[in-house]
Amino acid sequence: MCREQEERDTHKMQEGKKRNLQADEPEPADREGSGNELSRDATIEHSSGRIEHHQEDYGEMADVLRGILTRMRLPWLLAHHSHVVVLALFSFVSSCISIGLMSALALLTRSPFVFPSLGPTAFLFYHAPTSPRASPRNAILGHAIGAGAGYLSLVVTGLTMAGPALFVGVTWPRVIAVAFSLGITAGAMILLRTSHPPACSTALIVSLGLLSSPWQLLLLMSAVVLLTLQAIVINRIAGIPYPLWSAPRPSHRKIVAPDQRIAHKRPSQGLARKPQSLDH
Repeated sequence: MCREQEERDTHKMQEGKKRNLQADEPEPADREGSGNELSRDATIEHSSGRIEHHQEDYGEMADVLRGILTRMRLPWLLAHHSHVVVLALFSFVSSCISIGLMSALALLTRSPFVFPSLGPTAFLFYHAPTSPRASPRNAILGHAIGAGAGYLSLVVTGLTMAGPALFVGVTWPRVIAVAFSLGITAGAMILLRTSHPPACSTALIVSLGLLSSPWQLLLLMSAVVLLTLQAIVINRIAGIPYPLWSAPRPSHRKIVAPDQRIAHKRPSQGLARKPQSLDH
């Protein structure tokens, strides 16, 4: 009788455990709901990662475009169309307007107001307007350094009256002039903290003899100033805090991790403690 009672109790306990396990298992609808939530979370993470990736590719151009469309009361363009297409269209229009105005001015004045290094400068103005490299200070001083270094290299090598290298060919003095101009431009921009990569192209343009007379260099700098004024107007209309001259310098405070702070505090706390006397 005792054995039969024990077997019954054991059977009841096993049935109770099975019931508890069945009660803990989610229903099929719950499983589908949790699966949908997981897939939804994965989709959100994927889309946010894709947005961050696009933000790295397009820089701050999206902020400039969003500000302009908001001022024009056309924000629906970003909501109903692909951001990539709208950004590409904005890049096309802004580049055409910027360089088109300079080309029209060159046509009217019969002067070289357009030269190759203006292109990357214009792109930098709208792709990363808050970067120190795109500030008016870096753009104007950078191109001035490049033009000055290029002309200095022509004077040193005696090529001020030699003509463009595309027509007279490349000689050893020309090789020295090109290397000398680019080296001075790169070193001076770092020394004066006026980094502007397109200015290196200006140094090569001058040292190759494409623009070599002083009045042409003056027109070159006038074109840079006019393009910079366009960037100030367009970025300010878009609501971008584009500087009027120099970009604010970021603070370089050293950030100490909490673990390091504790590690620095422990020795001082240990020294502050008085040693306990062993004598009683």
